[in-house]
Amino acid sequence: MTILFSRVLTRRDFLAVTVGTASMAAAMPGFAAATTSRPDFTAARALVFDGPTLILSAKGLWRSIDGGANWARTGDPGALTALCTHPARPGTVFGIPEAGGVIRSHDGGRSWKPEAQGLPEMPVDALAIASHEPDMLYAAVSGDGIWRSQDAGETWEFVMDRPYIGGREHDVISLASVNNATGMGGIWIYAGTAVGLTRVPDCFCRWQDVTPGDAMDALVAGDAPVAPITLPADEPVSSLALAPGSPDVIYAGLPSGVWKSLDAGVNWRRVAEWVIRALAVNPTDSGHVVALGDGGISSSRDGGANWNIFTNNEGE
Repeated sequence: MTILFSRVLTRRDFLAVTVGTASMAAAMPGFAAATTSRPDFTAARALVFDGPTLILSAKGLWRSIDGGANWARTGDPGALTALCTHPARPGTVFGIPEAGGVIRSHDGGRSWKPEAQGLPEMPVDALAIASHEPDMLYAAVSGDGIWRSQDAGETWEFVMDRPYIGGREHDVISLASVNNATGMGGIWIYAGTAVGLTRVPDCFCRWQDVTPGDAMDALVAGDAPVAPITLPADEPVSSLALAPGSPDVIYAGLPSGVWKSLDAGVNWRRVAEWVIRALAVNPTDSGHVVALGDGGISSSRDGGANWNIFTNNEGE
């Protein structure tokens, strides 16, 4: 069942839809039987596009070719806390197992193998593929920092300490590679933390706030005042997503909802209001964004102006 909303959605709206659908299923056995092939969204942790296909980790791996309305189970690599892909390598998917490390699939998630040689034996909190190079990966290791692989995950090297914000270091809980003209060489690594957003050029020279202008100007300015970021202060940025072809359009998932930036993270506005666990953006269409929230999947085809809610039903 899908329901279309044409305004910013509140958590109350979202819960009302979920409860109403559950009541309908209880009163109509045929309705419940028709939706048993869906994943259990309440158990979902990770979401990504593989080309036009959506992949979800929720008590097994699931694939959807229609933006989250219908699903087919495709494998069971165990609980994954993050997934990432690159549009230049369809079918190649990287994931973070709950127990730690990195795994890779060459067949769209049906089979997997470990790719963590050289990574410390510690939990991995976030994973991203370089926007310009499908063999280059970045992993945020809990309590440690950023590690990089230049051979599609086969070997890893340490490249950056954790960002220092508000007087202490913070773990990175989300990552995105942004091929934006204001970076050194055009490439930025954006990082979500428990207290907001930061970024570093892919030279890994210094973490810095997201500001207008060129990266070199920001580095030379040092501690000079910068334009404020309009994401909520001291709120965890649990997910970052964008279409590689539209690096200025970035979506962020926070407890307060889905936030959207049209200027590579300098200014933000909220386009949906419910707790977000994961986000995915269609690699060929920056306006097609899918959000995993409490109780269900939400899909927008117009950059967050309107949303289809696919309410929760337990999977097989």
